[in-house]
Amino acid sequence: MRPKIGYLLPTRDWTVLGNHNLSALIEQARLAEELGFDSVWAGDSPVTRPRADALMMLSAVAATTNRITLGTAVLLPALRHPLLLAHQLATLDGIADGRLIVGMGGGFAHPNTEAQFEAIGVGFKRRISRMEESIDIMRRLWAGETISHQGGHFTFHDVTLDPKPVQAGGPPIWLPGSGERALRRAARLADGWLPYPPTQKAYTEDLNALTSVGTPHASSTAGTPEASSAASSTASTPEVSWAASGASSTAGTPEAPPTDGRREPGSPRVSAAHPFTPALYATICLDEDPERARHRLRTSIERYYNAPLEFVESIQAMFAGTPEEAANWLNGYIEAGARHVVIRLAVDDHRAAMEEFAAQVMPRMGER
Repeated sequence: MRPKIGYLLPTRDWTVLGNHNLSALIEQARLAEELGFDSVWAGDSPVTRPRADALMMLSAVAATTNRITLGTAVLLPALRHPLLLAHQLATLDGIADGRLIVGMGGGFAHPNTEAQFEAIGVGFKRRISRMEESIDIMRRLWAGETISHQGGHFTFHDVTLDPKPVQAGGPPIWLPGSGERALRRAARLADGWLPYPPTQKAYTEDLNALTSVGTPHASSTAGTPEASSAASSTASTPEVSWAASGASSTAGTPEAPPTDGRREPGSPRVSAAHPFTPALYATICLDEDPERARHRLRTSIERYYNAPLEFVESIQAMFAGTPEEAANWLNGYIEAGARHVVIRLAVDDHRAAMEEFAAQVMPRMGER
């Protein structure tokens, strides 16, 4: 089964390479749509790894494309006030006519990331509970409620959001992560899972653990960017739904979300039709010479992260090699259950690399 395939806009690479032509990034997104990609994504890191603002970039892309889904991979909601972020995302969903997916994350534990939170005036150690509280607030605003809120991070009274998102209840929220707490969080709060496990075995184990938190059952995905044919069976569709299964609570931990009376802390997010998409974020460098591909991957990754390739690839899904080998590697994750694959190309010439990936890798994905 062919998954949906996304392309990460190289906003960080533009900064690293000193390219200030942001219009060229918008053209990259238009080209992705022409080449048959299903989605385009933008990352977020205003201080640690500076780049063009993800939401402003996607707004420009939304206004100049027609079909392609737009996503953040990933947005750091803890850096923003949820009232403002809910308003921005609702507006972007409107500009995109309901084509938005919001990938969110807490921020990788690293001194540079901690410094970013400190610079913006947000406590790093409480970033996860702040993110969880923000998700709850945004969803209530997107549902059309006039809400008052008193929580661990935010307090306000009688707030209504307008305009509302095009997608009923707001855009889908995807969360990353590995390990029990992160997987329970994804099952409880998210509409999708966007991890980057370095091996297919790790992906399989995490997806099995995620599935054990809730029980998949048939659901309609109409009206979301992840909608699929109604004729498809539940076993073969990208989306499943999660029913309550007694997931253990995280209440009492430093990262436990506040109780607001609407849902018990730790209980899975459940609705009549709650689509859930297992996805994958993967970095690829293509070359007919695998050794040269490895060298190019190293150059790209080490200037991107200012860290050794060996360290980064020990925690992230990365591959360097021929197009056929790349397709086989990706197909291992697809067979493990990935239903939307977001590709970051570790290259200098992104247009040529995107065209090569579309012509030589995409047709082979999901065929094994």
